[in-house]
Order: sequence, then structure tokens, then C-alpha cells
Amino acid sequence: MSDDTQGEQDTSGSRVTLESVAKRAAVSRQTVSNVLNAPHRVRPMTLQRVHSAIAELGYRPLLAARQLRTQRSRIIGLRLEPVRDGINGAVLDRFLHALTEEAQRGGYRTMLFTAHSDEDEIARYSELLATTSVDAFVLTSTHGGDPRTSWLTRQGVPFVSFGRPWSDTGRLSDTGHSWVDVDNAQGTRAATEYLLSQGHRRIAFLGWPAGSGVGDERREGWRRALSKATAWSASTLVALSAETTDSVEHGAEAAAGLLAAKYRPTAIVCASDSLAIGALSAVAAEPVAVVGFDDTPVAAALGLSSVAQPVERAASDCFELLLGHLGATSAISANRLLKPELVVRRTSPAAAG
Repeated sequence: MSDDTQGEQDTSGSRVTLESVAKRAAVSRQTVSNVLNAPHRVRPMTLQRVHSAIAELGYRPLLAARQLRTQRSRIIGLRLEPVRDGINGAVLDRFLHALTEEAQRGGYRTMLFTAHSDEDEIARYSELLATTSVDAFVLTSTHGGDPRTSWLTRQGVPFVSFGRPWSDTGRLSDTGHSWVDVDNAQGTRAATEYLLSQGHRRIAFLGWPAGSGVGDERREGWRRALSKATAWSASTLVALSAETTDSVEHGAEAAAGLLAAKYRPTAIVCASDSLAIGALSAVAAEPVAVVGFDDTPVAAALGLSSVAQPVERAASDCFELLLGHLGATSAISANRLLKPELVVRRTSPAAAG
């Protein structure tokens, strides 16, 4: 018996059926079935009305019957990232929350697991596929030579990554799998162009060591904006940049080095909020503007200007692409590149007279 015909009993002992929900929501039986199995086909207002009726009546479709009919467990696997510095990890926390909500609205559930390395994560994939019938996976923290994508592709397992595929040298790699990402270069370019509009010319970049893919893109956005506006030589641009490990402590040290150099900057664009917070401590009360990247809650609390990623949109797009791979939607584009937005706060004042 499928979820189209039977559910759980209500508090009075009467069985709540799909017909009961349809009557309460004033829609057809097929519409309720679509809400449960193919919500993308239902208009938002109708979707809300049916969900309200489901909640009021306490309707619960029989999961075993649904799995038998669709050959799907409706479970999505996702690795829970390890705790880092408590700052930049907030982006992936938001993504996880948004993806879980999006999946829940679509009748899916997320299954979280931990792993200490790529190889460990692949082992978890194999284990979950063998024991839990996970339908698909969402990957985060993509990087050069990522073995997870090639393993899932060889196994024929549907997946989408939040982050583009990168080669071992930090360049974009054409692997053919679906991804959603944020235009990192656009973000730092917008930050640099804003600082230029505020009268700054010596704008430094504080980023990660070369080869990280994401970090290289963020550096490139700064380089393009500054070189276009100033026509400075490559050597001058190099003198205005620094590379370091992503942490507040290392950010402070690297920023102090930039401030002590020959080409002393009046503003610093950073590859992350962690580096930017470190830079803030280095500039202290000096009139040096600082802009971070990721717009974390800590940045907002400190009044730090930062580039915000559209994380909720990224989660929604990842789920939509995943549904396409699972055959729940029609053919859709395989990749989505989203535009970030600069959030201006008190740490990016105009250049001093």
C-alpha cells in the first residue's frame, strides 16, 4: 500500500488518509501526492496550504511503501565539517541548516556523518551506500585533486558539490559533475572597487598560500580591480600582498608585515573574516580600512565590512540540481555560479585626506 492511500491514525483513532488531507486543503488527491513526491510541480501557495493540512491532521505517509514504489530512500548524505576557529566555519553551518530545511520541504532528509580526511569520507560513502541506501551526497570544501568526486562518479552515485572542481595547481577543472559555487573573484573585486571609490589607492590583499583555488580566485579579483584602476606594475602588486595560514593570529602577523613594508597600504582586502579580524588587531586605531570575506556573525558583531555569500541560495540550488540527478525534475543546467554581495560597515572608511 503506497503513501497515496494510507497514513497514521489521528488522536481519535480514525485513519488519516491522503483523501483526508485533500479535503482539508480543498485540492485534489493527485495534488497532495505531488506535494509529497514531486513538490517542484506544485505552486508555492498550494504547497503551503497542503503542508498546513498535513500538519493539522498529523498525516504521515508510510515510508516503507514509498520506498518500495519509488526505489528511493529519500536520504541525502553530507559530511559534518570539523570545528575550526569558530569564525569561517559559520558559512558551512549556515549551508547545512539551509540544505536540511530545503530537503525537508522536498520530502527528503539529510544524514550527517564525520570524517577526518578525504579517504575517510570515501569510506563513509561506501559504508552508507551499503547499509543505509542513501540516494545521493552533497560535497563541501572541494579542493585540488579531490578524490571524492572521481570515486562517486565511478560508482555512479548522484552528487552535487558546493564548490567548484579544482586541479592540483588550483585551476578550475572540467570534471563534468554538477556544482554550485560563489564567484569569489567578483566578491574581492567589488570590495576593492568600493575602497577605490572611497579614495584608497594602496589597497593590499591578505590571502592564503597559492594553489588553494578559492584563495587564488579571491586574490585575482583584487588584482584585476587594482591593476585596472592604478596601472601599477606586477612587482608593486606583489609588494601589496601577503600569504598566510587562515587564522586570526596569522592574519595579525601578516597584516603587521604589510603595514611595515615600503608600500604601506591604506586599506586591506582579506580572503576571509579570520584574516580580517587579525588585520583589525594589527591596524589598531590607525586609519586603515579592512574588508573580510564570508560575512560571518563575528564580522557583523565587530562592525567588519565583509563579502557575503548567498549561502541559502546555494543550498537551494544544490538541492534542485540533486533532484535533477535523481530524476525528480526535468533536465536543468549542471552548474550555478552565484554573485556575492559586499556588506559595508565601519571598518572601511574613506581614505584619510
